[in-house]
Amino acid sequence: QLQLVESGGGLVQPGGSLRLSCTASGSTLDYYVIGWFRQAPGKEREGVSCISRSNGYTNYADSVKGRFTISRDNAKNTVYLQMNSLKPEDTAVYYCAASRLTLCVLSAHYDYWGQGTQVTVSS
Repeated sequence: QLQLVESGGGLVQPGGSLRLSCTASGSTLDYYVIGWFRQAPGKEREGVSCISRSNGYTNYADSVKGRFTISRDNAKNTVYLQMNSLKPEDTAVYYCAASRLTLCVLSAHYDYWGQGTQVTVSS
């Protein structure tokens, strides 16, 4: 059973940066598309970014394009989300998730979810 653990969240000022990590255990991430999602209080969960299993294809929500970068290190069984130029509206709980489908699509079904890490952007 694949288990995912997010880390790297915290409090940052507007314009700052954070790097989130999603580390897997119980299986290897090579077999999965990995996505990052976020949910702010009172709002629906939103897909942020995803990365394909092997060829490095990535997909981003319009709201984060040019600011966030997703990457994976299969040797470390970890996927990262580098977040730059953070805005107050990026404040949310960020989750990583794994999909056994082959396509990196944010609206697809994701089979496994982490517990989330809080990101707060505030001065």
